[in-house]
Amino acid sequence: MYNRIIRWILIQSVSVLAVISITVVILGEIVTGSAPTAVETLQPDFPVETVRIPVNRNYVVHGWLARGTSGHGAVLLVHSIRSNRLEMLGRGRFLNSQGYHVLMIDLQAHGETPGDRITFGARESADVAAAVNYLRDTFPHDRIGAIGVTLGAAAIVLANPPLRLDAMILESLHPTFTEAVTNRLRLHLGEAGEYLQFLLLPYFSFLLDLPVDQLNPIDRIGNLAIPVLFISGTLDRHTTRSEVKRLYDAALPPRELWIVEGAGHYNMHTFAGKSYETRIADFLSAYLQRP
Repeated sequence: MYNRIIRWILIQSVSVLAVISITVVILGEIVTGSAPTAVETLQPDFPVETVRIPVNRNYVVHGWLARGTSGHGAVLLVHSIRSNRLEMLGRGRFLNSQGYHVLMIDLQAHGETPGDRITFGARESADVAAAVNYLRDTFPHDRIGAIGVTLGAAAIVLANPPLRLDAMILESLHPTFTEAVTNRLRLHLGEAGEYLQFLLLPYFSFLLDLPVDQLNPIDRIGNLAIPVLFISGTLDRHTTRSEVKRLYDAALPPRELWIVEGAGHYNMHTFAGKSYETRIADFLSAYLQRP
C-alpha cells in the first residue's frame, strides 16, 4: 500500500512537471516567435517612400519615409511587440502634417523585416540605431526625435552605444524585463501564473542566448542625456504607474511624465486623440524645431 502511494505521488509529480515544462516551452515560442506581415501592399493615405535600411550583412530594415519641411526636424516611429509600422500610421500622418520628416520601420522579425525571433529590444536596438543613422545621413541639418511604443521604446533605450537623438518619447515602457513578464503572467493566468517566471525567464535567456538582466531599460535610462517624455495609462496592467514613475525618477532632466486617464497599455494616440497630438507637438517642437 505504501509503495503504491509513493508511486502515485511520483507519477502525479512527473505529470505536473511535464505539463509545466510544455507550457513554458509553448509560451516561450509564442512570445518570441516572429510576426511577419505583408505591409507594403497597404499604402498610406499620405505620400511615403519605401526605404530599405541595411543593418548588417544579413538583413535590411523595411520602412516608409514621409518627407516634411527641411530644418523642421525628423521623427522615427517604432511600433509595439508583434505589430508593424502600420500601427504608427496615425502618428506619422499627424507629425508629417506638422512639417516633420517621418520614418516608420518594421523591427526585425516583424512586418516585412526578416528575423527568426523577437528579442525584447536586444536585436531590435540595432534596427533602431540603423534607422537613426539613416535619418542623420538623409537630413543632416535636422534634429532627430523618436517615439517608441512598448518593444519600440525598449529598443530605443537599450541601444548601445546610445542613439544620437535630440528628444525621445517612450510609451508604456517597462522598467525591467522580469516585471514585464510577471505582470503578463499574472494578467493572463492569475496570481498563480507569476510563479512560472522562475522557469520562463531562464528559458527566455536560453532562447535569446543572453542574460535577461541585459533587457532592463531602467539600467540604461540614466545614461541618456536626452529630453524624454514618458507616457502611460492609468488602467495599464502590463506596466503599472509605479513602474513608469521609477523610470521617470531614474531619467536625467529634462524629463516629463504624462499619465493618461483611462488609457490602457496600447494605442495612446487612438485613445487620447487631440490631447495626445497637442502634448506630442509641444514636446517635439521644443527640442526639434530650430528658431
